[in-house]
Amino acid sequence: MADAVTGVIVEALAGFYYVKADESRGIIECRARGRFRSENISPLVGDRAEAELHGENKGTVTRILPRKNEFARPPVANIDAMVIVASAAPPVTETYLIDRMAAAAELAGAEPVICLNKLDLNDAGALYGIYSRAGFRVFRVSARTGEGTEELLHALRGRTSALTGSSGVGKSSILNALGLDIATGEVSGKLGRGRHTTRHVRLYDIKGALVTDTPGFSAFDTERAAPKTSAELERAFRDFAPYLGHCRFRDCSHTSEPGCAVLEAARRGEIASARHRSYVRLCAEAAEARAREYK
Repeated sequence: MADAVTGVIVEALAGFYYVKADESRGIIECRARGRFRSENISPLVGDRAEAELHGENKGTVTRILPRKNEFARPPVANIDAMVIVASAAPPVTETYLIDRMAAAAELAGAEPVICLNKLDLNDAGALYGIYSRAGFRVFRVSARTGEGTEELLHALRGRTSALTGSSGVGKSSILNALGLDIATGEVSGKLGRGRHTTRHVRLYDIKGALVTDTPGFSAFDTERAAPKTSAELERAFRDFAPYLGHCRFRDCSHTSEPGCAVLEAARRGEIASARHRSYVRLCAEAAEARAREYK
């Protein structure tokens, strides 16, 4: 009988799955069991998997253990924290992009962690204020100088996390500041955005934190992960929670209705106006998506 191990898929490349078992085993190069295709099972980076060994560091993935969550693009699973990397220095990140990804993470059961990079160029005070007041864990870091990166790493130890954000904000540079050696791309002066440097998804073990670099927002599957109704969306905005159930109308969408507790809180400055604008925009996009489905 073949020896069996359980571990985490840390990389998927060209039909091979690399399973990190215990320290004595190291990384095991595996193919997936043939029946996975007929059962429509696709192993993902981050999966807890069982594998049978066929030789030294070679094996076959035989079973995928139940997932906490999964994303189609990038193909990752069991993400505890979605680290949304943003910047107030070029390329400046729109609050809407942060809010869209944070909402998708909330609904998937992953904690959104806001990482404001390029502290050496801009302290991102406005963004820090918006998201710390909204109840997120927010870290200001400089991948160039290393400032703040140790605090970020401490928050990710013992967890599986994904870094995401628009191109050029410095996701790979942050990982490099933590001790890795990943190719990075310069920010294009003409376009004000970075060149993609991440080609596939891989989990890195950084001093007890499993972290993956992912493609930018343009490639992230926010379409599938985004909320589809205002009722679903309101639950993805954590700063709305104290006001839900206090509106005049039970089916309030919190966009324009009179007597809306959320709107009143936004007018008083208790909810950041930028956050509420993102919510309204996401509501409109969700309505458009539903309309397309019924055509």
